[in-house]
Amino acid sequence: MKPNKGKAVAKENFNFKKEHKSDKGGLTEKGRKAYNAATGSNLQAPQPQGGARKKSYCARSKGQMNDYNIDCSKTPEKRICKARKRWKC
Repeated sequence: MKPNKGKAVAKENFNFKKEHKSDKGGLTEKGRKAYNAATGSNLQAPQPQGGARKKSYCARSKGQMNDYNIDCSKTPEKRICKARKRWKC
């Protein structure tokens, strides 16, 4: 990935490549680094053992599931379902 010379890309304009997405849901380490470098963010690896980040992620992802009417018992292959399982939500 080319350095962006100090200009951050808008988060909604960042496109993830296939190697940036994990088969288990979420992003790979390479994907997190690319996103952080391009947008100036500070994405971190999942925290499934507990803590404030886990609570926050689980609550936020539950809201996303409600907004888009996603039922993980019917569609467990969706990325949000895989990610929530990985975070142990």
